[in-house]
Amino acid sequence: MTSAQSPELDPANNRAIAAIAASGIRHEVRSHGKASSLAEAAALRGVRPRQIVKSMIVKDGTGEYHVVLVPGDRVISWPKLRAVLGVNKAAMPSADEAKAVTGFARGTITPFGTLTPLDVVADALVEPGPITVGGGAYSVGIYLDGDDLLAHFGAERVDITEPDPAFVEAAAEA
Repeated sequence: MTSAQSPELDPANNRAIAAIAASGIRHEVRSHGKASSLAEAAALRGVRPRQIVKSMIVKDGTGEYHVVLVPGDRVISWPKLRAVLGVNKAAMPSADEAKAVTGFARGTITPFGTLTPLDVVADALVEPGPITVGGGAYSVGIYLDGDDLLAHFGAERVDITEPDPAFVEAAAEA
């Protein structure tokens, strides 16, 4: 689908797409169908769940916001993240607060094109090869290399997650 057919893919209408285009990072932007789960989203995108990297906004106890990159089959380990950030408190802000900081609704958040420049913290398991992150609009994904993503934002891989219980249970049932 081209940007002429889909406004959410057009850099003139989507700050995230404009930012990734301006970054110089090799990437591809694709539109995919609406998914009701991460596993379904991975199937629609043709990737493994771990290759979908969730961009989550976290506000620490000092009032600073961070984009936390989490592989799809993982969840934030709050004690680990607080230790990495060097704070006693950290939490996800409300959807309205996250949108005010990033300009993106939950489910569309990406580190590219946020309204406020944000520190990016990446989990140790963000893959070095092909991954996909949100594209600033529902059903839009940015496909790029994990190493390129982290290098662009100066992020290092650190241990801040644990297995998502939903994926652990699904694997045990399979």
